[in-house]
Amino acid sequence: MEEFEKILVLENEIEARLLDSVLNERNVPHRIRSYHDSAYDGIFQAQKGWGVVMAPPQFKEEIQTIYEDLPLEEAGTAGVNPEES
Repeated sequence: MEEFEKILVLENEIEARLLDSVLNERNVPHRIRSYHDSAYDGIFQAQKGWGVVMAPPQFKEEIQTIYEDLPLEEAGTAGVNPEES
């Protein structure tokens, strides 16, 4: 079995689902791990981000490039004003 390492930190579930979909389409081996823990009511997500992408090291550059090219503003984060939250 290939060894996986942390590739990047995801900020929210929208990023996670979108990236997972693209990586699956391209047959890139990966795992997405959420930091959510119901026992701690999501406290780790507030500190560390939503979760991480784990993958074999040889796919790191490809995954980072795909992540940078994601249309995140069109995926539901557009129009969200952080000052109104």
